[in-house]
Amino acid sequence: MAMSLTPAQALDWIFAEPRTAKLATVTKDGSPHVAPVWVARDGDRLVFNTGADTLKGRALARDPRVSLCFDDERPPFAFVIVAGTAELSEEPGPLLHWATEIAGRYMGAEQAEAFGRRNGVPGELLVTVTPTRITGALDIAD
Repeated sequence: MAMSLTPAQALDWIFAEPRTAKLATVTKDGSPHVAPVWVARDGDRLVFNTGADTLKGRALARDPRVSLCFDDERPPFAFVIVAGTAELSEEPGPLLHWATEIAGRYMGAEQAEAFGRRNGVPGELLVTVTPTRITGALDIAD
């Protein structure tokens, strides 16, 4: 039987291993756009970076509403959906810091600095998502 998660449990589940998020943004014509992103945790907020000139970067600059879906595709399956509001920053210090943190989470400590330097550069945005709603469930197929 599926087990619902509290928001705190859901955030802990997301960051128990390096799960890629599927980020949903709102495009200029109002249609949804979904793209994968690597994410880090800053307390109860989620952090990622993206290019300012990408579709998701432009969408976030227009409309800060986002939804991120994390899932486990292995039986018995699980998911967490985080809806929230994004804040954008181009501040070089925090951008480099978080790009390095994110890289370490997904690529390992030995490659964190190189990926951080590659992704924490001018033209990139630091995106901080403050959740407004978090839902999730474990063991969906049980």
